[in-house]
Amino acid sequence: MPKLALAALAAFLFLAPSAAAGPAAFPKRIVSLSPTATESLFAIGAGKQVIAVDDQSNYPKRAPRTSLSGFTPNVEAIADYRPDLVVIAFDPGGLKSSLERLHIRVLSQDAAKTLPGAYGQIRQLGTITGHRKQADALVSRMKTRIKSLVAHGRKRGAGLTYYHELTPDLYSATSKTFVGRVYSLFGLKNIADAADKTGSGYPQLSAEYVVSSAPDLIVLADSVCCAQTPRTVAGRPGWGRIPAVRNGLILRIDDSIASRWGPRIVNLVRAVDAALSHVRR
Repeated sequence: MPKLALAALAAFLFLAPSAAAGPAAFPKRIVSLSPTATESLFAIGAGKQVIAVDDQSNYPKRAPRTSLSGFTPNVEAIADYRPDLVVIAFDPGGLKSSLERLHIRVLSQDAAKTLPGAYGQIRQLGTITGHRKQADALVSRMKTRIKSLVAHGRKRGAGLTYYHELTPDLYSATSKTFVGRVYSLFGLKNIADAADKTGSGYPQLSAEYVVSSAPDLIVLADSVCCAQTPRTVAGRPGWGRIPAVRNGLILRIDDSIASRWGPRIVNLVRAVDAALSHVRR
């Protein structure tokens, strides 16, 4: 072979990534400022690559929780961890561009609006971290389980009305939100839809409105933050007349499960199905 050809071949072999070099391209020092992404990363087997998570990432317990904030981020504090990937759900103050100016790779995953969107984010994390097979398997399990739970509970839920409580001052979530779409799988009708005059998806209702709407099911997504229970709800003036209160159809669910769109979506669906199992048609 001519010397020139040998030199060209040598240069190609030096510059081209080898099969062994492939995995080295995957991030080894991940900082997650998204509680949902944190759950997904650990669920797909990428937990060992995560070196720090934000102050809201409380699941799983073994996640390396820090004082970092995804809402009021400190770019220098994040950079001090020397991450090769930062995952964010929000971009306050141009966080993404600030980190990229420091040559830190950023993956932005906004709040998913649909189940397919949530599945897509899990797969994206799998691809970028080298755990695509595990991510695909997780999504497949989630789909199978959710399909089974919905098939079981939809007959009882179809046509019933519900009220999803985010805070004791009666902020709610409409059927246009991610959590609202989960309820829609069961054929449930959201009382907050008609009250969302601004289209925000998160209207504040009045006590009179909730009582007059007479929901068949009440879901408390403020049980951890604000200690709301079936007893506190029943003690609210006039709420004893609500069918959900009279029939004991008040579901308490962990605030974080109700506000995230990762692997524990299945837990939310399971909880709704369990609550509907008490409905008598």
